[in-house]
Amino acid sequence: MQTIAISEFKAKCLAILERVRTTGQPILVTRRGEPVAQLLPPPPPERATETRFGCMAGTAREMGDIVEPLEESEWEVLR
Repeated sequence: MQTIAISEFKAKCLAILERVRTTGQPILVTRRGEPVAQLLPPPPPERATETRFGCMAGTAREMGDIVEPLEESEWEVLR
């Protein structure tokens, strides 16, 4: 594991974080030789169990003829 002084981390924070993300190697940040923090790479992203295609299958209901217009008495808003 690589160690880095806190002053160097402060000066190069974004570059160090990117290096940890891309290489996957943790870095130990120290102050006067004592560990202060440990930078670890993020966990791998979770894969979706469902695909976008078909994810809404089975969530709708057909309520009769979808082509035939409704009679005025069937409109809920007019009741």
